[in-house]
Amino acid sequence: MKINKYEDISQVDKEAKKDYIDRHSAFVHCESNAAKGDKFKVKVKVGDAYAHPDDFDHYIAYVQLWDGETFLTEAHFTPGVLGNAPGNVEVDFHIVPTKKMKLTSMAYCTKHGLWQSDEVVVEVA
Repeated sequence: MKINKYEDISQVDKEAKKDYIDRHSAFVHCESNAAKGDKFKVKVKVGDAYAHPDDFDHYIAYVQLWDGETFLTEAHFTPGVLGNAPGNVEVDFHIVPTKKMKLTSMAYCTKHGLWQSDEVVVEVA
């Protein structure tokens, strides 16, 4: 399966391409430092400036959180979870870190495939 990656939309000329890239891309939001052994919140949001459809045949089916090549957790969604209106899927994951993390997220669109976020490094002390 091809993995699509986020492209800086400020460098893209066509509005339709900006919309396509942004609304499918996962974004990891968290602090850059965590305490070893303490619960740590990581928010993943799909899309930023543009909303994704929430139709029966076109929606975000799942969001995953990874630490490098280690799968951490995932959340599944059904069509209509956003009220059948375009929106941004958001999920809060709570993990307990033990070492430095290189977090990425994957989001799967039922029509446009798998999308990977940029990596976010979290120092753990």
